[in-house]
Amino acid sequence: MAEQQARSATVGAPAVPAPVSRRAIPNPLNYVFTHPQICGPVFIAPWFLGFLAFTFGPFIASIVLSFLDWSLLGTPKFVGVANYVNLFTNDNRFPWAVRNTFIYVLTSVPLKQIIALAIAVLLNQQLKGIWLYRSIFYLPSVTSGVATAILWSQIFGYRMGILNAVLAKVGIEPVPWLTSLQWALPTLIFISLWNVGSIFVIYLAGLQGVPVHLYEAAEVDGATSWLKFWKITLPLITPSVFFNVVMGFIGTFKVFTNAFIMTGGGPADRTLTYVLYLWYKAFQDFRMGYASAMAWILFLIIMAMTLFQMWLSKQWVYYEGSATGRGM
Repeated sequence: MAEQQARSATVGAPAVPAPVSRRAIPNPLNYVFTHPQICGPVFIAPWFLGFLAFTFGPFIASIVLSFLDWSLLGTPKFVGVANYVNLFTNDNRFPWAVRNTFIYVLTSVPLKQIIALAIAVLLNQQLKGIWLYRSIFYLPSVTSGVATAILWSQIFGYRMGILNAVLAKVGIEPVPWLTSLQWALPTLIFISLWNVGSIFVIYLAGLQGVPVHLYEAAEVDGATSWLKFWKITLPLITPSVFFNVVMGFIGTFKVFTNAFIMTGGGPADRTLTYVLYLWYKAFQDFRMGYASAMAWILFLIIMAMTLFQMWLSKQWVYYEGSATGRGM
């Protein structure tokens, strides 16, 4: 009886449509994550495209431009090696740029290494609040180069400079620090010594990696502090010294900001650095081919200096894991 009633109720009820299956929308990321062979290339593609567009592309373009005479707006004209020849034969300012840059590099880099290492040794101590002093010495590395250049210009200014105002208090005549043929380049070198934060951090890391038991053994033998530094500390941090010297040479050869902001290359080209002169040729004279030739000469100089230092490092850099204790 109950089955008949249920059957009659079913017959009179409206038909319910069957559910329609929906096709799932594929997620491209799922496909990437489940196929390791394409996962790496997909994620590196944005960087690789940026590298091609903004690094490798201009790199190749500069090679081509160095053999052209192009004013940025006109039609490029092929001139062969004329740009390179003119640099060494017909350009009176080019030797000054090379001379000033080499003096700057060979003076600034060693002095910065000495100052940074001395600061690292002083700050390599377990004292209360030592982190604050380390932060203070590192701060110049994170400040704007243009802002610091303007600050130093106010300090070394001739008429309104802070330093000359202090000297006047003790009866010393004002010194034209930035406009004198004698003092302009040394002043820029002195200013460069202020920014040693990134260098001293590398030295500090190297110092903290020196085994303590070596110092303890030396103390038992009666070694002085200077002898421990010369015979233990310095040999064991030579990899840090090597790294800082190489990076220092590369970076200092490209010095630009201070000379551009503070002196503009003057007086009489005494502070005209290589990259500053390259900038003038490219964006004031609009000689893009000439500037590209200068860039490639600088590249060869830096590469030669780096290779020479790597070869020389085999004689003095100590690597603990190497078979002989020295060499690359």
